[in-house]
Amino acid sequence: MSMEKDPIKLRKRPNATGTVSLYLDIYIDGKRTYEWLKLYLVPEKTRKDKEKNIETMRLAEAIRAKRIVELKNGKFGFEQEFATKTRFFDYYRSMCQKRLGDESRGNWGNWWSCLHHLKKYEPREDITFAEITPEWVQGFKDYLEDDAIAWQHDERTRLKEKQLSRNSKVSYFNKLRACINQAFEERIIPTNPLRGIEGFKAVEGTRMYLTIDEVKKLAETDCDYPKIKKAFLFSCLTGLRRSDILKLTWGDVYQQGDYTRIIFTQKKTGGLEYLDISQQAAELMGERGDPKNHIFTDIHSPSCTNNAIKVWCARAGINKDITFHCGRHTFATMMLDLGTDIYTTSKLLGHKNIGTTQIYAKVLDKNKQAAIARIPNIFPTTDDKQGE
Repeated sequence: MSMEKDPIKLRKRPNATGTVSLYLDIYIDGKRTYEWLKLYLVPEKTRKDKEKNIETMRLAEAIRAKRIVELKNGKFGFEQEFATKTRFFDYYRSMCQKRLGDESRGNWGNWWSCLHHLKKYEPREDITFAEITPEWVQGFKDYLEDDAIAWQHDERTRLKEKQLSRNSKVSYFNKLRACINQAFEERIIPTNPLRGIEGFKAVEGTRMYLTIDEVKKLAETDCDYPKIKKAFLFSCLTGLRRSDILKLTWGDVYQQGDYTRIIFTQKKTGGLEYLDISQQAAELMGERGDPKNHIFTDIHSPSCTNNAIKVWCARAGINKDITFHCGRHTFATMMLDLGTDIYTTSKLLGHKNIGTTQIYAKVLDKNKQAAIARIPNIFPTTDDKQGE
């Protein structure tokens, strides 16, 4: 093998966050591979930033030099570093198992549902990562698009088969993506077979919410389940999910002067949140109890809760398909409607990505409404006609 041309080059790739990722571009015997170094250059706003980047580049060059030495000592040195004979399904199942208890039951269930579709697409239990090629990945995407049936692993009899929804396709392909990306990060595979393959684009669902006046109507209307009423109104005033409200204890509630603060861990994301709540929301919790006691109890199952909310809304004269989760949507749109900036709203909702919050801004775009209101009247008024 000729070493005249440098087979390993250090390259940079800009990220959307403003940082720059460093990676090795490896070209050996007509085959190109990449090694991401997990090293990043930061925007040089201060002298400290510049010094940090110099040190990062030195480390990256040291890794590159090490790889060149490894390459000179053995042509297949790189190949031996990877565990491509790892069985794909064993690896995927281990990822499913790790998520049991750490994530929401819904997301954990999606991982296992995706496994059923992967097994339908690939019957070989002993397939290894060496065989997970871009063609294989594209094949699974095509299977989800054209052949996958909803409830594929459900043995109950149904009148007719139903294709996967668009968002189910998004979810299942993203599970495979997460598995392969982790295998690449853990050096199971030398190259990422996902490169160049676009995922499914999610369908933007309707964000049903209540107006402030409608929330007032509900507050004035009796609900068959008073505790469901309190919990739902609490969600409208705080933006908390049903899962987080149910696990809320008095030990999570702190008084800071005139403000009541809740410190809790989001069940969905696992992130620690600090949320100041209004006096009205605090009153819905009732009198403080033992720190270990849950605040909201007897909320019943999701289906029972949502049925009670539908009856309650109808009684209040609200003709909308409202579920408990709409309380969170209501809080988000209410904050924006009251003039709260999108960054603060995002923090109140505990969103990791402000893009998620921007969906609510699209739902309630007051700038567009104001622009439409400024269009002058093009038809003559009654006074104009009389003046003629």
